[in-house]
Amino acid sequence: MLGYITFAIFITISWVMSLYSFNFYYLVYLSWKNRRRVKPIPNGFPAVTVQLPIFNERYVAARLIQSVCAIDYPKDRLQIQVLDDSTDDTKEICRNLVQHYRSLGYDIEHITRKSRTGYKAGALREGLKTAKGEFVAIFDADFIPPSWFLKKAMTYFSSEKIGMLQCRWGHLNEDYSALTQAQALSLDFHFLIEQKAKSLTHLFMNFNGTAGIWRKRCIEDAGGWHMNTLVEDLDLSYRAQMKGWRCLFLDNLVCDGELPVQINAAKRQQYRWAKGSIQCAVKLAGDIAMHRKLQADTKIQAFIQLTRHIVHPLMLLQFLLLPLLLAMDFKLYPASIYPITVLVAYILFGPAFYIYVIKRLWQQSWLNKAKAYVYLILFATGISVNNTIAVFDAMNGGKPEFLRTPKFGITKKGEEWRDKAYALPFTKTTLLEMFFGAYGILGIFISIFSGNPVYVPILALQTVGFIYISYLSIVHSTFKNGRNGKTKSNNRDRKMVAKHYKAVMVGILGFLIFGVTMAYIGYSTTVYPLDKARGYLDVARVSSAPEEILDYLASVKPLVPKEGNPVWAFPTAKTDFGVMQTNIDGMMDRLRILSTLPRDSEEFNTGLLDVREQMLQLEENILEAQPYVYVSFQNVIMSAIWIAVLLMIFTVMKRGKEKLQEFEKFEGEEKN
Repeated sequence: MLGYITFAIFITISWVMSLYSFNFYYLVYLSWKNRRRVKPIPNGFPAVTVQLPIFNERYVAARLIQSVCAIDYPKDRLQIQVLDDSTDDTKEICRNLVQHYRSLGYDIEHITRKSRTGYKAGALREGLKTAKGEFVAIFDADFIPPSWFLKKAMTYFSSEKIGMLQCRWGHLNEDYSALTQAQALSLDFHFLIEQKAKSLTHLFMNFNGTAGIWRKRCIEDAGGWHMNTLVEDLDLSYRAQMKGWRCLFLDNLVCDGELPVQINAAKRQQYRWAKGSIQCAVKLAGDIAMHRKLQADTKIQAFIQLTRHIVHPLMLLQFLLLPLLLAMDFKLYPASIYPITVLVAYILFGPAFYIYVIKRLWQQSWLNKAKAYVYLILFATGISVNNTIAVFDAMNGGKPEFLRTPKFGITKKGEEWRDKAYALPFTKTTLLEMFFGAYGILGIFISIFSGNPVYVPILALQTVGFIYISYLSIVHSTFKNGRNGKTKSNNRDRKMVAKHYKAVMVGILGFLIFGVTMAYIGYSTTVYPLDKARGYLDVARVSSAPEEILDYLASVKPLVPKEGNPVWAFPTAKTDFGVMQTNIDGMMDRLRILSTLPRDSEEFNTGLLDVREQMLQLEENILEAQPYVYVSFQNVIMSAIWIAVLLMIFTVMKRGKEKLQEFEKFEGEEKN
């Protein structure tokens, strides 16, 4: 019964995930079919307010302000708001630059708040109170708007119905590492497929938080910036479109931004996007579903976009269930050829399809993007643990605390970031990623030992993704004795932090090796023998020679425990190993008698048939007992040891984090 329930969950998850995958294929079709364009029309120079939300951006704040002030647009029609919530020396950097450009005749102001209420949404709302422009352009600190941006972009507001314009993101540091290449490709898919498919249609597209322009009247009509989700951009976009406003995406206007170069920063960004999307789903899904004027496919697409991060916990659950089903020797497919068919379909509708899309989008330069796709697979798989926690946090009503994505001003390959402020240590999530990596290795062994090697590629790909992300998380948490260390105390503190993380790395590596070893030993000594016993019984049942069947039963006997009942809830005689041993002895005695009878006698045939039925029943009894072997006393003890090791590592991490915070605080005071 347990196997059938597990299988039902597994299949249901597969169907749900397939629906989200097929929706992407549908959007690919729509993006290639969508020919809607807005012809740029010169409409003078409407007043524009440029808002620059900033929080602790010492490495990129000056670059942003300077690039905005270099925009080619009439000064008397341009207002610049530096919305600065910083608590470090970024505030002084912004203040000095604002004073400088104000002296040159720019309408620029430095807006600060006493508290960071509402985070970015709160800052944008505060700036909107004094915004003079008919339009509001928004740029995050990690972007560099080109000088021609406003003059070109404003010509596309040719219709009063267009409330928002989103430009495509470019990437300043795409070639910095495999990590940045993977992120760049993921964002390119979003813009060139999803945004392009929905632009100027009845389907809802979203503002991406930066490199876009809003009609001020649209913001106000939609209810302004709300502060109850982490994705205020998605929230406002949907509310505006429910009010009848149209949104436009321009793939020919590109604004470059800086990609996170540290995996821990990228994970924080992904966490915020995943949690915020689910928060918006909880907030808006009901209103969208009940909206009378929206078409059915608009509602469906909105629901899919808002809930798409649900695939992360589903993928993890499926990853956990597959080895269990294989260990129970559960037939996932009615025919032996089906697994091969599924694997082929996985390749065709997965990597092969994406490579085709890449080749069509990038044509001459598609090969570099195809290489990046390999890293994207690993990134998307490994990040699922991080995003799953975000999904549960949102569903559990976790407060919308906005944790910024650190930027280091990295634009060229080879530039160093490890000795800079804002670098993040790995979190407890990394330990979970390592657990899934270890579990995946065990799953590969199970797949091989259970005679299902066709599932090895799927399990291996996901396992490598978990190991890859956890590896980067740890490696990117080491800090060098950087150039900022100018005092003996500073260098000593840096060395202390480095030693701490090296010690944690050694502990986690030992934890991983220990976990994989124990899991493998546990499986090979408790579960695998039962698999082998059922295999012998399966072969013995087709034999018609008592002597041969007797040999198989002799091989089965030592594989089945001598006594005990693994079923701790409502145990029965069927799952009692002592009873199984007695039944085996009885069958062996019966076979010895049958071997002395004539083969054509009725007594022989009736007896052999009875033994076969007993072997089938024994095989079913072993199958019923096998899932409970996973929670045997030995496995519970090993799990308790794992938990103890986890708690120990958590304690070390907490102490190290406190030391790191003290060090960063000291470094900031020293710089000031």
